[in-house]
Amino acid sequence: MKLRLPGRRKAAETTDATSADPSADLTDQLIRASGKGRPTPKRSVAQGRRPGPPPPPPTTRKEAYKRQREQTAGRRAETRQGMARGDDSYLPARDRGPVRKLVRDVVDSRRNIGSFFLAIAAVALIGTVVPSILVRNYASFLLFGFFLLLIVDSVVLSRKIKRKVAERFPNDPLAQRARGLVWYGVSRSTMIRRWRFPKPDVAVGADV
Repeated sequence: MKLRLPGRRKAAETTDATSADPSADLTDQLIRASGKGRPTPKRSVAQGRRPGPPPPPPTTRKEAYKRQREQTAGRRAETRQGMARGDDSYLPARDRGPVRKLVRDVVDSRRNIGSFFLAIAAVALIGTVVPSILVRNYASFLLFGFFLLLIVDSVVLSRKIKRKVAERFPNDPLAQRARGLVWYGVSRSTMIRRWRFPKPDVAVGADV
């Protein structure tokens, strides 16, 4: 006959019950896995931050204003670069969409009389202030002849814009408003090529 010490039976029964119940082992494993069984991730990793310590907070109002100006300048430069590339996410509403992109390409692929407007206007303005009547008359004729050529060239450009838009986007609602697209193209054609914004994507003479 075996003598049983106090508390011995409970320990044995507990051990037998634990070994007999496989769910207890699974529970212990889950507890260890969710606890300190694995290293705690760093805050930069957990929050998805970039490596390196965050910048210290500004200590003075002047420094805070300086940081705000730097952030604003950075966002403005990024926006300007996106607009120059023709990225729709940065462009204003009047320049967005494939239809207006096509209009810009049509304008940029040809030599436009309107792009010489500033140069001709400057020459004519200088000629009108010269004391010589003959020079002033020539300046007036030059400006008048330039405007005639500008009107003819704008008519040719408007017909080309309408034809290209009708071929590429026959069912686009924006393509139905040809007057706005023509004005958009003609106004762009009066700018010097290097000053156009968004910047030209096609070369002069390219087949659009």
